[in-house]
Amino acid sequence: MEHEYVVILPAEEEEDEVTAIGVIGVIWKELSGGVGPWGALRPLVAVLLSLVPFLFLGQHFNRQHRKSVGWFVIQFPLILSIFLWPVLFVWSIFDAWWVSSGIVAGTR
Repeated sequence: MEHEYVVILPAEEEEDEVTAIGVIGVIWKELSGGVGPWGALRPLVAVLLSLVPFLFLGQHFNRQHRKSVGWFVIQFPLILSIFLWPVLFVWSIFDAWWVSSGIVAGTR
């Protein structure tokens, strides 16, 4: 039994001319992860806001107001402890970055 196979190749497309703007656009897309300028800067803004002590602004920026208020209230007993409050402060910075990166990844 002989079968005939037909192979259809797609037409070759001519490559577009490379321009400086096109190169810059590709470099920017690679640097920003394809999420645009705000998507690339959002986690950094969240970290910068969370560096303000006592206010947990990074969580407010990520629209996690309940978490921010809870951490604001719990910090008062922890301030009496010299060790535990810095742990909460560092954790809030990490959490602000993590959640903001998740928001950007979710919108992609």
